[in-house]
Amino acid sequence: MRPIIWRVVGAMELNKLEQDLKRDLQGVASDLKWSAVELMRIAERLSQAGNEADAQAVLRMCAVFHADEDRLTAYADEVKTGRIVRDKSEME
Repeated sequence: MRPIIWRVVGAMELNKLEQDLKRDLQGVASDLKWSAVELMRIAERLSQAGNEADAQAVLRMCAVFHADEDRLTAYADEVKTGRIVRDKSEME
């Protein structure tokens, strides 16, 4: 199986593969958001327990997750507007 290559093109209707890609990107972005929220709760408990160094390390992880979430959401938006397309020939 060849790697999937994204092409940048003009706006057009989404095909099934593009819809799946958009949904997958949004799903992973949502998972990152949920994970960051949970990690923030852990960081708060660490801080309250006096473990500020670990709390700060967890908060840095949250910042990375938020940035990755934003990037994946932007990719999903590019799929939606047709700037990134995925077609069957790329799946072979």
